[in-house]
Amino acid sequence: MNSLLECLNKKLPKVTPIWFMRQAGRYLPEFRKIRSKNSNFINLCLDVDLSSEITIQPIKRFDLDAAIIFSDILLVPYAMNQEVKFKEDIGPVLSDFSLKKFNLIKTSDFKEKLSPVYKSLTKTRKNLNSEKSLIAFSGAPWTLLVYMLNLKSSENRLNETFFSKKKLLNQTINKLTEFICLHLDNQINAGADIIQIFDSWAGLIPYESLDEYCIKPNMKIVNYFKKKGVPVICFPKGLKNNYKKFNDVVSPDGLNIDYEIDPIWARENLFNTCLQGGMHPEILLGDEKVIINEVEKYMKTFKEQPYIFNLGHGILPQTNPEVLQNIIKKVKSFNDR
Repeated sequence: MNSLLECLNKKLPKVTPIWFMRQAGRYLPEFRKIRSKNSNFINLCLDVDLSSEITIQPIKRFDLDAAIIFSDILLVPYAMNQEVKFKEDIGPVLSDFSLKKFNLIKTSDFKEKLSPVYKSLTKTRKNLNSEKSLIAFSGAPWTLLVYMLNLKSSENRLNETFFSKKKLLNQTINKLTEFICLHLDNQINAGADIIQIFDSWAGLIPYESLDEYCIKPNMKIVNYFKKKGVPVICFPKGLKNNYKKFNDVVSPDGLNIDYEIDPIWARENLFNTCLQGGMHPEILLGDEKVIINEVEKYMKTFKEQPYIFNLGHGILPQTNPEVLQNIIKKVKSFNDR
């Protein structure tokens, strides 16, 4: 069992494991070279050979403990009959949601549309050191719903008029939960051994709706995979102090904290889970001494409990790869236990 899996099994490894969200991506020149020749992002994600190659790129460069498959959370709505495009300087743009099309999707069609993702995982697993974990992932139901129903304004605020459409929201959330479990199941069967669920827009949910749209759907997914013995890391970004409620109820194997969470508060309030991440990605753009001091802060704070070093969100495109090399070296050599 590698150190990452040890942590998720609530054991204290000799060396703190480390990986990064968006570690396979735009900050790497080798990725940018591939991306320049592949303008359609969805097609790139569905290219078995290229997605596997991109997944392995950071593993070739760095002493990381896991690879995370190069894919995108919006492949789920794509596979559920919604058009998805990525526009430069705008981000993802989805076609108008059609409940009729959504309800017509069959599990066999869904699996077929995403079969390249599963084939890429199988290929990656064969080419990955057996001591490294391979992480499967999906967006959480709420976060996918935000994109699918265009619930978010350009100012990252919530269009709360949609909360009056309870039947539509609940029906969509329930079906999404079912298909997310299917998608993650297929990824595990293809070779992944850890799951991460990204609830990137959890922080937009009003408190009175938190149980219904964040906590319960995440708990259903976590419980589904607990029965299968597959560890799940949840990332309900933006919940602030509600991280405690989320953790107490959902009880995931791992909980990724975001950069708004004080690590000392996390240590004193988030129990019976392996904590992951926390460091602000923007710090990686600054002074080397500041970066190392911040790394040490997280390492010292969590030195007596299972902890996976990561960030409080994904690596920024302008990050220098050498910075990651220095962070990894510091984490691997940390001996203040």
